[in-house]
Amino acid sequence: MNSADAEVLDQAGGLQQLMGDQVLYLQILRRFRQRYAGAAADTRAALAGGDTAGAVRIVHTLKGAAGMLGAQQLQQAAAQLEAASCALPLAPLEQALQRLLCAVDQLLSESDGAAAAAPAPAPASAQPILVQHLARLLEDGDGAAIDVLEQSAAALAASLGAEVFAEVSAAAQQFDFDAALARLRRGPAP
Repeated sequence: MNSADAEVLDQAGGLQQLMGDQVLYLQILRRFRQRYAGAAADTRAALAGGDTAGAVRIVHTLKGAAGMLGAQQLQQAAAQLEAASCALPLAPLEQALQRLLCAVDQLLSESDGAAAAAPAPAPASAQPILVQHLARLLEDGDGAAIDVLEQSAAALAASLGAEVFAEVSAAAQQFDFDAALARLRRGPAP
């Protein structure tokens, strides 16, 4: 992979953020594809409708998701647009998103074509790392926290307890990352 490809999708960096969990990384790529393929169009529509705050929110979430994947170009384009309250042209964001979606499609195609072994459950020793990773995403207000909650539901429910997991997940699904983080930090009810 050359450096330009790495800027579009730095797989090694994305995997490192997930403690090398290739299966989770591929799941997050699939989820990203489903959720964010229309993010640039959604941003454009929000701006056309006079909803600048909504457009900034979309770009902020896209920036966090791109960072989780290791998508440097898209993360930088989204950060610049967010910093300017979406007053800059959308073309760089649209182009970076399109390049990333092409790279994601190629990677997913390659992984689907390969004989995939059944994913092994996360070892118990990895669960505290996963909880710490989730806490960091919630603290940063990163929409990728929702992906982690969805993709690692069984491991997180086992680690946190079903009640805590459900409350953290419910708050995060409402994009109330502060409440989700506070509940996560309180731990199980006595």
